[in-house]
Amino acid sequence: MIVTRFAPSPTGYLHLGHAYSALYAWQAARENVGKFLLRIEDIDTTRCKPEFTDAILEDLAWLGLDWDGAVRKQSEHFADYRAALDKLDAAGVIYPCFCTRAEIAAEIARAGGAPQGDEGPRYPGICRKLTTEERLSRIAAGADFALRLDVAKASAVAGPLAWDEDEHGVVKAEPERLGDVVLARKDVPTSYHLAVTVDDALQGVTLVTRGADLFTATHIHRLLQALLDLPTPHYRHHKLLTDAQGKRFAKRDKALTLRSLREAGRTPVELRLLLQD
Repeated sequence: MIVTRFAPSPTGYLHLGHAYSALYAWQAARENVGKFLLRIEDIDTTRCKPEFTDAILEDLAWLGLDWDGAVRKQSEHFADYRAALDKLDAAGVIYPCFCTRAEIAAEIARAGGAPQGDEGPRYPGICRKLTTEERLSRIAAGADFALRLDVAKASAVAGPLAWDEDEHGVVKAEPERLGDVVLARKDVPTSYHLAVTVDDALQGVTLVTRGADLFTATHIHRLLQALLDLPTPHYRHHKLLTDAQGKRFAKRDKALTLRSLREAGRTPVELRLLLQD
């Protein structure tokens, strides 16, 4: 059975791009008598608001999309991510990073630049070189830190990896393209990369449909799946909706939220026909 999901963050109202992504996943499930799950990615407790979660449920229902089972809210499952971090720690593939953004920028400038990854300059590995004693001393002193994935070490443990992608066939995983990504912070026990990987496995997702902007992230997700002994779903990265200038829709585009369009008199049928063109 195909199991898909739509996983928005409640930091604003849904816009046309969200609606397209939700409809895309919903149709993939419903056309194959599968399940469509709804997940609220609210790990950022400072920016995510309950009123936006309520609005997401309302907007999806208005659009005519139903979901199966209970809505999973990431903020209610931090223990799941902590367990995953503990497993990665036991494998020796994560390390604490005490660098501020300013310190990272200064190191990159001092070195004359940093290797470019798919999402910008890669972390230069400053804290990867610290000894265990130095790390424990800083943590005991109350220093702020993030937990980073040691991609080189993790890749050596996992070995060669790949995943199945609809339009690209078998894709070789190259997690080094993103470098040592952050998996958690001192005040937030997970990151997007870790939470989405754990959630997809726990929810039994078999087909991940999401925007093409997240294609690169799959390289890291595939590595995490191998390290955590999790199943690998099939992937389908769809096009991104853009405005007349080719700019991707964002939550700041107030006129293009489903709420605004509904208030302007647009109907669910009209919007669904528009999104399916």
